[in-house]
Amino acid sequence: MTNPTKASTEGASSFARVQAGMARRRAAERRFKLLGRAAVGIGLLFLAVLLTSIVSRGYTAFWQTEMRLDVVLVADEIDPEGTRLVDTLHKADYSALIKQSLRDMFPEVSSRRDRFALYGLVSNGAAFDLRDRVMADPSLIGTTVSLWVPADDDVDMLMKGHIDREGPEADRRIKDTTLGWIDQLEADGRLALRFNTAFFTKGDSRDPELAGIRGALMGTIFTLVVTLALSFPLGVAAAVYLEEFAPKNRWTDLIEVNINNLAAVPSIVFGLLGLAVFINVFGLPRSAPLLGGLVLTLMTLPTIIIASRAALKSVPPSIRDAALGIGASPMQATLFHVIPLALPGMLTGTIIGMAQALGETAPLLMIGMVAFIADVPQGVFDPATALPVQIYLWADSPERAFVERTSAAIMVLLAFLALMNLVAVLLRKRFERRW
Repeated sequence: MTNPTKASTEGASSFARVQAGMARRRAAERRFKLLGRAAVGIGLLFLAVLLTSIVSRGYTAFWQTEMRLDVVLVADEIDPEGTRLVDTLHKADYSALIKQSLRDMFPEVSSRRDRFALYGLVSNGAAFDLRDRVMADPSLIGTTVSLWVPADDDVDMLMKGHIDREGPEADRRIKDTTLGWIDQLEADGRLALRFNTAFFTKGDSRDPELAGIRGALMGTIFTLVVTLALSFPLGVAAAVYLEEFAPKNRWTDLIEVNINNLAAVPSIVFGLLGLAVFINVFGLPRSAPLLGGLVLTLMTLPTIIIASRAALKSVPPSIRDAALGIGASPMQATLFHVIPLALPGMLTGTIIGMAQALGETAPLLMIGMVAFIADVPQGVFDPATALPVQIYLWADSPERAFVERTSAAIMVLLAFLALMNLVAVLLRKRFERRW
């Protein structure tokens, strides 16, 4: 017979071991949860630091220091013959009128060096703003106009606090004499920080105060339109064929393996492919959004195909069986029943692929979209650059004013990416059906 006391002791010992084991498992679970929360917290902290750094450096680019000038539009200098012809008004020396306005405000400046420094207070674009004002209203010739023009980038940096005016003069880009002129202009109400509309309406420029993102933004939009127009129908058609109609043999297995491998190929390889095929073989124009769209299409196709196939697999087989059972052909069952239900996943995968293409720089650099493009492109065949490439070019510029514009362009790019992801979420919620 079993000793009751011994059995009771063994049972208590086993129970104690089980309790100890459960305590260890619970402690391990708590440690795992703590590690997970710490990892999420660290990731959010790094993200917050990154966004804070970008915003703190770039938000000032949305404002630009402007100077108010009273310019005398001398008729003899603008239109000596009084013809008011467009060519005559366009060729007039408006820069001389700007300089004369500055000399009138500071008549005590007489030396050639000081006058050169005085003229440097305003941007080179001031003459173009005055020209546009006169050409828009020729009746102003012979009068005095009050005009707000962009200040030089050094003046802009000083007004925004990026240049320490208390430091030694030898270490400053702005000398003490120039500081006195700036203080006098500010006291007279001739200097002000105003919203920088040129940042959103102008193309690239070698002068930071005139540089804008419209050219790069339009180039990005044209490139993405070409990419979407090509990659979405091709990717969806390939996914539908492989998932619904292709026979299962070694050839389709080889194609599937290659598609999965292409999704992991570095983007620079697609740039080399575009350089070798689209430019050297087909002779497409360099730096054109059409060429950029073709290269990004090759890069995003694997992502769209994989996402579309996953969306097709998520459709319950009963949908296909029901459609076939009532007499629909396989093509009709796929087009009218399967694809509509898989469409949310397809659209989400497409937008994710487009967002990936939006942030790519390496393949665009390989096909020449790194060129300095000052004009805003009007179509897919015009020379253009993309927003990531514009950011790359500005980040390589030595001027301090380009630093804030680089960060501001990154903010615009992140906002564009967030908008695309929001569209993906809304499309999924709009078309998704739960089973």
